[in-house]
Amino acid sequence: MARIKYYYDTETCRYERARVTYSDIVLNVLGFFSIALVMAIAFVLVYNTYFDSPSEIKLKKENKELQTYYQDLQEEMNEVNEVISALEERDNNIYRKIYEAEPLGPAIREAGHGGAEEYKRIMEKGLYDKQLIISTFKKIDKIKRKAHIQNQSFDEIMQLARDNNAMLSSLPSIQPVKNPELTKLASGFGMRINPFHKGRVMHGGIDFAAPRGSEVFATGNGEVKFVKDNSELQTGYGNYIEIDHGFGYVTKYAHLGEIKVKPGDKVKRGEVIAYVSSSGGSAAPHVHYEIIKDNKKIDPVNFLIQGLSDEEYQKLLTLASHENQSFD
Repeated sequence: MARIKYYYDTETCRYERARVTYSDIVLNVLGFFSIALVMAIAFVLVYNTYFDSPSEIKLKKENKELQTYYQDLQEEMNEVNEVISALEERDNNIYRKIYEAEPLGPAIREAGHGGAEEYKRIMEKGLYDKQLIISTFKKIDKIKRKAHIQNQSFDEIMQLARDNNAMLSSLPSIQPVKNPELTKLASGFGMRINPFHKGRVMHGGIDFAAPRGSEVFATGNGEVKFVKDNSELQTGYGNYIEIDHGFGYVTKYAHLGEIKVKPGDKVKRGEVIAYVSSSGGSAAPHVHYEIIKDNKKIDPVNFLIQGLSDEEYQKLLTLASHENQSFD
């Protein structure tokens, strides 16, 4: 039963029955919806401020994943760039010097690539972070360019090698002992800890640990320049051999046992010249191996390339880089 409403009429001093008009109903309804609309808007604003919609949650997740992938991509590009830089260093300071070719200068290796026109299609897409994308493309293009130049340089070096067969066969390019598992390289070139007084000293070669009596090989074609028998001394190189390979290269094999060659002998790469021992100032059976170029000792690990894959060579580089204790 509907309620009957009354109001007090001040003119008649009586309670009169209230009559609800159509306009009153309309105004009440409009008022209700206005308040509801304001409350709904306020609710939506509060919800959007403090809560993410499903689509926003999905987009934020995808954005976070993209940021992770981008960081991984940056790390990969940095690693590739470091590898190319290492190849450039070896190319200029080893391979090109071997064949007396002019090193490639920064102006050639850092040659520009691409321009505004090349990235115009990206600029026209109206992307939110187009500068980041363009910057990444430029880095990739630079790496591709450097790799292309390095590949051309290696092609040139290979042609020089083919034109210098005598030099190529004379270069000391194998390991002086059998090392199929690549575990015998015990100490590299550079500052190392001396096994006797434990101080850091310059180690002018690399040490290959091997069982006593193991074969020692000539690492390139050449002529035996010097043979020294110091087996009774407990210091120095002990029994050692020097081989002249021509083109300014000499190799030295120290702390040997029995020696199978004499001065003036012609030897071929891979020929047995002695056996492993621990003569002279040596802490254990091993071969101390040096390469001297133009009377200056250089890092032999840069020449241990023949018969090894890139992965195997990288393993030797890693072993040689450890600043550990030498054997002599």
